Amino acid sequence: MEMKLPVISAIEPPEVGETQGCIQCQAGSKLVLFVTGKCHWMCDYCPLSENRREIDIMYANERPCNDFSDVIEEAKAMNATGTGITGGDPMMARERSIEAIKILKKEFGSNHHIHLYTSIPFNPKYAKELKEAGLDEIRFHLLKFELEKYKTVITECANEGILTGIELPAEPDKGVLLEKLLDELREVPISFVNLNELEITVGNYENMELRGFNISNEITAGAEGSAELASKLKKKINLGNYNYHLKFCTSQYKDAGQLRARFSRRAKANLQPWEEISDDDTIIFGAIYSKVENSQEYIEELVNEFEIDSGWINWNDNEQRIELPISLIDEICDELLLPCAQIEVHPTHERLEVGLIWLNEYRI
Repeated sequence: MEMKLPVISAIEPPEVGETQGCIQCQAGSKLVLFVTGKCHWMCDYCPLSENRREIDIMYANERPCNDFSDVIEEAKAMNATGTGITGGDPMMARERSIEAIKILKKEFGSNHHIHLYTSIPFNPKYAKELKEAGLDEIRFHLLKFELEKYKTVITECANEGILTGIELPAEPDKGVLLEKLLDELREVPISFVNLNELEITVGNYENMELRGFNISNEITAGAEGSAELASKLKKKINLGNYNYHLKFCTSQYKDAGQLRARFSRRAKANLQPWEEISDDDTIIFGAIYSKVENSQEYIEELVNEFEIDSGWINWNDNEQRIELPISLIDEICDELLLPCAQIEVHPTHERLEVGLIWLNEYRI
């Protein structure tokens, strides 16, 4: 069994005018806080999977969270410099989102950068609540490209000192409407627009198929035509008289750039002595499968025979295996009458096993 993260070239430095939220995402240093799956808009391009869509559940990165102590623990596990609050729609869990902002700022300090996404033209009075809680940046998703209903709340957020912008997918069949909206956005006090390459995912592929969208190539989930549209619009904004910065975020960058950078950061922060980081930013180690009643005897034999510190050997009770450096298991596996393997896991809270290679003739 083997599964790899996609590989991309080195990520380019941030552009002039890029927001701190994007810069920290690019570095993989931002916690992704999914506060709720609730959202009443039901956009046909929504990428959420069935286990999150319309479910009032909270995740910090890939970790399900029962309360904010779990969120703080996950943020510490990756040495997060900031948090992106998403959903669903965080403003459908407004009190929880505000509580999250306050708790994160209290725990990590005012420099912990927090941005929030919403598609709701909410009551402008809540802008003050968000600012007082500590929100640094807000990104509005304008449904149906209708700016008018969002003007008041956008203005109020900007007036409160929250960095305010727009984030939208570049839908290949909505180019005319999107270009018109970009012109209209000069009327409101925004600092940025983020255009995301439209993604085709497990959660939306049936809807995308109905709209006639195909995946653009074999190494990305981007919809054909989306990147071309976004690139065209970005050139227009760069050459024109616009009061905001436009960033184009590709599907490949989001999946293999931001995600991989975050995995790498978490792996380095939590690496155990018997583990090493692979070229794919996963964690690799050796394993000897054993019955629990024999495990301590085998560990003592390993320590005495190879004169290594016991801290470099771990008993994993859930998996019923002794975990040790891959260099050591490679050396001794042919001499053992027990199943030996190379294990590869994602550096996430649940440590999803993505690779297993048997190293001798024994199996479990």
